[in-house]
Amino acid sequence: MASIVIAQTTVDDEAKAYEIGRAAVEARLAAGVHIDARMTVFYWSKDAVQHEREYRLSFKATAEKAGALRAWVHERHPHEVPQWIVLPATEATEEYLAWVVKETRTQ
Repeated sequence: MASIVIAQTTVDDEAKAYEIGRAAVEARLAAGVHIDARMTVFYWSKDAVQHEREYRLSFKATAEKAGALRAWVHERHPHEVPQWIVLPATEATEEYLAWVVKETRTQ
């Protein structure tokens, strides 16, 4: 039986977030993508604490598509080392799972 994951990345450009999110759905690698409102992030880089404003993308996909989705996103991602976190959905309704499976099936 298929399972759902939520895969996340961040980008610092709203247009790029929309481009990646829409294209992932069009490519049927994700059934849907949430793009969170701009947020502040603090992180270590070049031996100093940095901060930026970013958008988080949360991709709803099947676990089987997660590897292909990661490779696809990394090819288009503007960061040298993009964030990529995959979280298992520990519970989902049968109807939602069926929708994710249907919408990520290659036509």
